[in-house]
Parts: sequence; C-alpha cells; structure tokens
Amino acid sequence: MKFYKADEDRSSGYTGQLDAASRWCLPGVQPCPKCRAGGGSPWISYPCVDLSGLPPHELEKLSDPWPVPREEFRRLRELVRPLAPSWALLEPGAELGPCTGKGSGSFGQLFMQDSPTLFLREEAMTELREAGVRGLQGCPVDVRFRGKSPPVLLQLQLELHGLLHPDCLPPTREPPCPECGNSNLKWPKVIILDAASLPTDVDVFRHRQGWATVIVSERFVDAVAGLGLDGVTFQELETR
Repeated sequence: MKFYKADEDRSSGYTGQLDAASRWCLPGVQPCPKCRAGGGSPWISYPCVDLSGLPPHELEKLSDPWPVPREEFRRLRELVRPLAPSWALLEPGAELGPCTGKGSGSFGQLFMQDSPTLFLREEAMTELREAGVRGLQGCPVDVRFRGKSPPVLLQLQLELHGLLHPDCLPPTREPPCPECGNSNLKWPKVIILDAASLPTDVDVFRHRQGWATVIVSERFVDAVAGLGLDGVTFQELETR
C-alpha cells in the first residue's frame, strides 16, 4: 500500500475561502521553566466534539487560546477528555467543535485552506464511502456562505497514525524535556514513513508526530481519481 501527503491544489482555479475557526479550543500553555517551550498549536482539530453541555464559565475558558499555567491546562484537558474520542491527542491549542464563521467563493469537491484541515463536500463524502474509503468521519461546518448555492462542507475529524522512519531523522537528538516532555522534534524536509506504524484500516489521517501533515492511502487517491473529484493534490511519500 502506498501513502501520500495531501495538499491544497493552488492551480485548480477555485476561489473558496473560509474566515472561520473552531467553536472551542484547549488553551495554550505558559512557557516551561526548564526548556521555555510553550504556547499551543491549532493543527489538531476534533470538529465532532460537542462541549455545549459544559458550564458556561468553563466554555468561556475553552474559547480563549491565550496560554494558561500548566496546572490549569491539565484541568481543562481532563474536563474535555470524556467528550473527545478515546484516541484523541489533547494538546495545547487543539481545536474542538465545528468550524464556525463566514465563507465565500467556489469550492472543489475536496478543500484545504493553508492549513492541515481537510474538508469534503457532502456529496463527495457519500461517494468516497460508497467507493470503500475507510475512516471518514466529518462534521458540517457552521459557516455562512455568500451566494445563491452555498456548498455543504464537512470538516473531517482525523485520527493520528504513523511515525517517521529513523533514516529521515538526525542521528543524534536531544532527549525530551524532563519537566514538560517537549520532544524538540524538527520536522524533516524529506519525509520517510515507518511502514510498520501505518494503519491498515484507515485511509485518511494525520501524522502522529507532525499533526500538520494529512496523509491518505493509495485507496483514497484511487477513489478520488476514479470519481473525478478535485481540489486537492497528492504527493507520494517513501515508506521503509
């Protein structure tokens, strides 16, 4: 099985834009006193997670990405954990709930916008599922579109799978910070996937070490080509 990195197709001619963000988020964290790592990354998103049942004062805190002390972050993370998928990696800055805001322009059947987030039109989701693509779970965006025929876009909720093969990593690396666990991993320019770490039952996912990288299987690419879907390009990745 081959695997590919998904990217926005900038040559497609589509003009679609979203001025939107997830309804909630985990806050960032204040800098670690030892390694100074802190902040947060919005590169992980769980659009199907519904936090609306939490108390209003907690939802207010889960709507502000501003960094908080690590103890407060851990408390908020445990508040969210029962409502998130069991496999979810709840890191600082993780986005939660449906994409909310405004949209304009024309959209392909698949859509990515300068971010590691993959959207499908509703009809594309149905066609891909019927074609046997596995691991497709999405949530309709809560976006107000300009125009007479707005698309129905679904934001995919992607599991995390896969590791980098040691051959694409530096021979020596700093150990994780003993205080906060930050790994200091620098994403390589040339990605080589560890074949043994890749899933056999999911056809679209995020890389577990590089959350901004959306990876799809050969089955996904073949289905997209066979159905004539557009909006995204695919670059084959080496596996060992």
